[in-house]
Amino acid sequence: MFTLVFDTTANFCSVALFEDLKKIECFEQEMDFGQAEKLMVEIDNILKKHNLSFNDLSLVVVCTGPGSFTGVRSSVSAARAFKLACPDICVTGVNAFDAYVADVTPDESAQINAVIIETKREDFYVAYYDNCFNKLMPPTTAFYDDIIKFLSSKNVTLIGDGVERFLSKPSGLSLHTIKMKQKIDIEKLALVGIKRYAQKTTDFPKPLYLKAPDVCIK
Repeated sequence: MFTLVFDTTANFCSVALFEDLKKIECFEQEMDFGQAEKLMVEIDNILKKHNLSFNDLSLVVVCTGPGSFTGVRSSVSAARAFKLACPDICVTGVNAFDAYVADVTPDESAQINAVIIETKREDFYVAYYDNCFNKLMPPTTAFYDDIIKFLSSKNVTLIGDGVERFLSKPSGLSLHTIKMKQKIDIEKLALVGIKRYAQKTTDFPKPLYLKAPDVCIK
């Protein structure tokens, strides 16, 4: 089966095509703006390169955030539009926390696996998982001191694009594994979506907003 996977929630535009569990094509570009315009062009390029149309796809997987308000909205809207155009395709959303924690191997797992995502503000997006990768509570936003308080006296693994900033000052935490990432691994995003498809637990994509949009009049 063919699966199309994409993510524009952060400062990257990522698009990949999978045949079963094998990645056969991928486009990734770092960009602060313009992901929405680039996304559709690269999806079209990848499908044409492999002589495929949307009707040849079985599954579309999209990252639902959190992240840039415009970036989240752009990719989720695109995925929903594909479903309207091709009703037989399964379209599912995977949030960034689940995609990041899927990159933690069993030997890297700790008592608490904390996914820390950059907000570009003083706080962080954060979600906590146990050593079996079960979510301990709903994802939220939290400041540095609140995260330290929750993780204090526990064995901890940290992963996410916010980890580097989080560890820019001494934490005093008992750290098992540190995985500083620039972005979500598109393969992990795909594997989470494909696994849910196989288990019939897909979830129609809905934006994961943890904060109100930061907008202003120029």
